[in-house]
Amino acid sequence: MSKSSSRRGFLAGAAALIGTPALATQPVQVVDMGQDYDPLRPPPEPEPPVRHNISSFRAKHWQPYFSNLNNGAILVDTQSRALHFWSQDHQTYLLFPSSVPLSEEMTRRGRTNVVRKVEGPGWAPTPSMKKRNPEWPDYIPPGPDNPLGTHALYLGWKYYRIHGTHDTRKIGRRSSNGCIGLYNAHIAALFARAKVGTQVLLI
Repeated sequence: MSKSSSRRGFLAGAAALIGTPALATQPVQVVDMGQDYDPLRPPPEPEPPVRHNISSFRAKHWQPYFSNLNNGAILVDTQSRALHFWSQDHQTYLLFPSSVPLSEEMTRRGRTNVVRKVEGPGWAPTPSMKKRNPEWPDYIPPGPDNPLGTHALYLGWKYYRIHGTHDTRKIGRRSSNGCIGLYNAHIAALFARAKVGTQVLLI
């Protein structure tokens, strides 16, 4: 499939709603762009209705999850499929819809932190991905065909990232191989505020 063909299937990320505090909770309209099919980004499998979705996100307080806000804090709730961010100065709170891993086996929970920030990340499949999908390329450079979108926060766990996506159909669904995905506009807003050392908790 040509790059121009695959690019037609991408949808623009929703604009981030940023403030003090800021809640990015508006539903996103997804438009069918045709029958183009990209094997690297197949459409998500249908799933039954879930109790939590974009329209039912709830703001959270940081105190039940963190003892302090040193370097800021990121909470990823894999059940409600939402990412929460609190700034170190207590002045900014962001709430974004996210994609979560496809299965429990791929889901890692616990505490880690941001160890690296990359704007325009390249992507390479992990050894397990390559084993499952040997036809996948060994590397995809930054750009519109890259599964990591426009920005990536690398976590202390090997192969785990919070990143953007050009395939907006994945947000709010079980659709990743382990990472947490955001709309490109949202990861850009988070990227600007998170720092190396920001605390991360996945629940």
